[in-house]
Amino acid sequence: MVHLWVRAESRPNEDRVGITPDGARDLIRRGFRVSVEDSPRRVIPTAEYRAAGASIVPEGSWPEAPPDAIIFGLKELPDDSSALPHRHIMFGHAFKGQPAGQTLLRRFRAGGGRLYDLEYLLDDHGRRLAAFGYWAGYAGAAVSLKSWAAQQRGGICGPVGTYPDKDALAAELRAELDATGQPRPRAIVIGARGRVGSGAADLCAEMGVRVTKWDMEETAHGGPFPEILLHEIFLNCILAQPGCPVFVPETAVNPGRALRVIGDIACDPTSEFNPVRVYDRTTSWAAPALRVAENPPLDVMAIDNLPSMLPRESSLDYAAQLLPVLRELDTIDAGPWGRAAAIFDTHLKGLQP
Repeated sequence: MVHLWVRAESRPNEDRVGITPDGARDLIRRGFRVSVEDSPRRVIPTAEYRAAGASIVPEGSWPEAPPDAIIFGLKELPDDSSALPHRHIMFGHAFKGQPAGQTLLRRFRAGGGRLYDLEYLLDDHGRRLAAFGYWAGYAGAAVSLKSWAAQQRGGICGPVGTYPDKDALAAELRAELDATGQPRPRAIVIGARGRVGSGAADLCAEMGVRVTKWDMEETAHGGPFPEILLHEIFLNCILAQPGCPVFVPETAVNPGRALRVIGDIACDPTSEFNPVRVYDRTTSWAAPALRVAENPPLDVMAIDNLPSMLPRESSLDYAAQLLPVLRELDTIDAGPWGRAAAIFDTHLKGLQP
């Protein structure tokens, strides 16, 4: 029997979940055992999982879960350097040379566990089977426009938080843009045909922002891309990976540009493949924008858990995409789970002592 253990998220400002009560009920009917950690922050109340038939266990109790349990979360584990003996499903951010990712892999090596990275849960053609991309793009574009509006007021973007729904976010943002008294800025979205880019472009359209939509055809020549500097807003929606061109080089901080805000929604600044070279660290909900140049100002928005600004919409969307794949956990050595395991094994073998 597959035992899926849904852990409570420990990261601040993380209210999402990867399975709904209806999804838990579906798995239980198929013979799965589902344990759900209690969480006062999760956007879906614990009581709804209890009503669906899941066993409710204490928050943070996953290290004591039975050895055969598969631990399922979204964001990173607490960084306590403990060995990891279980199988884990989550976004590990460990396969592109990230320093924190190397530490995570060493924890798995020490404990004998295995990581099934949600980013690498792929179909037969190498396409991701489930992603938060649309809502990452939507929220990332919103915070980027908030950053532009703050510049018009002579400041920098202040703290952001969660919203009950996208309409509340859109209403607040529209009021901020209107209050500047300025025409809407121009934006360029790279990766416009993907989930992330679609969400970013849709938010811009709702706000009356003109959007230049680029994808692989427009970037195939490898750069440079001076057109980016002619827009006030640049939204990067392309994941960093080998062969990715540099969209914004270090020299982009120089004067003579229209560019004022970079929304690096893909947000992988510590990767050697990072296509936005004017910054080196993520930003946060408390400080969403990092100023990398003055006269004229240039701010970078690089929050790495943007979908949690809209936790209900993003959770329901993602869980619906992922449920058919979770149903295949009873054949975890085959299909997408087997492919994800092989990717983990390859990186574990290449891990330095």
